[in-house]
Amino acid sequence: MSEQVKSRQRVQDHGEVFTNPREVNAMLDMVKQETGRIDSRFLEPACGNGNFIAEVLRRKLAVVAVRYRKSAGEYCRYAFVAVASIYGVDILADNVAECRERLLGIVKDEAHKVLKAAPDQQFIDAISYVLKKNILCGDALTMKDAAGEPITFAEWSVVTGDKVKRRDYLLSELLEGSGTKRGDQMGLFQSGWEYDEEIDGLIPSAVREYPLDNWWEVSRRG
Repeated sequence: MSEQVKSRQRVQDHGEVFTNPREVNAMLDMVKQETGRIDSRFLEPACGNGNFIAEVLRRKLAVVAVRYRKSAGEYCRYAFVAVASIYGVDILADNVAECRERLLGIVKDEAHKVLKAAPDQQFIDAISYVLKKNILCGDALTMKDAAGEPITFAEWSVVTGDKVKRRDYLLSELLEGSGTKRGDQMGLFQSGWEYDEEIDGLIPSAVREYPLDNWWEVSRRG
């Protein structure tokens, strides 16, 4: 069976066909500047087992390695930032599990190359937790997760030093506000929205905010 297809039945039931590496790289080269930004956010709404976001992660980690290989602490911190900037949704649970494991494997392998040793468990636990929150099983068309609840993504922002701020947003509201510029006419119920410099647009208020934590302790609050 071709690497682009797991089974004919899955193609019939879900239209599942994976993009081959050559096409993935050609498309990502069109936004090469963004794939080279460690904190630039990427969302793949039908991520499958991660062909696109795996390559995005490799490119980001390559930049982290060049810039921070001389300091294990700095390397791990910015590797966390790279992972935390990548999001994916897929309708099939096995794809989601495979994607998370694939991305974690990339992080482990790249960290081992740079650090000349296996990364410590705190680092792995933090990366695993972020992947659990950022790679979700759901339907990006209905914007509902596998349990029928609205898809909610966590935003991870390094505030100062090793401190990270987590804020949760509804995917539906993020997409509704994308591209809306500061000063544009806003809807009746959008008075709580705020301007985001990174996207030069308006984003909704978070549905939940968490206290600051060290990046390696993000899993403490569930």
